[in-house]
Amino acid sequence: MLQGKQLILATKPFAKENRAKSWFYTISTLVILIAALFGTVYNFHWTLKLACSIFAGLVIVRMFVIYHDHQHKAILDRSPLANLIFTIFGFYVLAPTGIWSASHDYHHKNNCKLFSASIGSYPIYTKHKFDNLSAGEKRHYLFIRHPLTILFGYIFTFMYGMCIKSMINRFSKNIDSLVGLILHLTYQVAVFYFLGWQTWILLCAIPHFISGAMGSYMFYAQHNFPTVTFVGNEDWTYEGAALDSSSYMPLNPFMHWVTANIGYHHIHHMNSRIPFYRLPEVWDAIPEMRNAKTTSLKPKDIWACLKLKVWDFDHQKMVGV
Repeated sequence: MLQGKQLILATKPFAKENRAKSWFYTISTLVILIAALFGTVYNFHWTLKLACSIFAGLVIVRMFVIYHDHQHKAILDRSPLANLIFTIFGFYVLAPTGIWSASHDYHHKNNCKLFSASIGSYPIYTKHKFDNLSAGEKRHYLFIRHPLTILFGYIFTFMYGMCIKSMINRFSKNIDSLVGLILHLTYQVAVFYFLGWQTWILLCAIPHFISGAMGSYMFYAQHNFPTVTFVGNEDWTYEGAALDSSSYMPLNPFMHWVTANIGYHHIHHMNSRIPFYRLPEVWDAIPEMRNAKTTSLKPKDIWACLKLKVWDFDHQKMVGV
């Protein structure tokens, strides 16, 4: 029975990419995304345009996970072409490489700590701390975790959280957030002005709304689910954060494709250098990884996750307020 650091070491053989596979999945996903976006403008019927628009939103999610792997240096590291592709994509989805890497690296090093800054993750307060907040502070905390805030993740998570807030906090270190915001809004205004509001809805609004909502919820549910565990900083371990505070999300083959296997999130947190296409290999090879805490995209599980607000020390679980 592998435990602790032995479990981390067992994943190391999988933390090696197949360069050809990495390029194939990156380029093929990018081509599919461009084709779907093209189909929102040029198609035979408005229903096909709408289908392409919805599908484009899903493909953005897949491309984002691939982008996320590149930022972890799990794939295509030190490739100038890959750096260029993913830098442009980071601007496109309002997650510029600078702020995304900094916040996400912090998240991996502090996931499930009760007493750390909520950088790159949803804030977690204990029930005691929440009860002692002012009315305004309670509203702010609950607003961040509100289902509608997560649903409109494109605005609140990406546009505000990744770009605007990062500039407010440290403008000199996050100039790429300003560049990304300007480029993103410029292309949207251009689409609206030159191609009309209907094309803007299909080409921009729907795909970004879907990808923003899905990306925000996936990230939320990966660390906010009924059986999650949070600990004090002194009790924190990297492997514990992976197994006890990161969920496995069983999905059908299509949704595993859409999410680029990010449902194996506990394995990703055990070793972030494992390429997304090798995560199922780890699941099959290491039995301990199959003892994962789970959630799903079933409505009842989504509702169970969204109801969770604060950590109850007495009962050692997340509860509502």
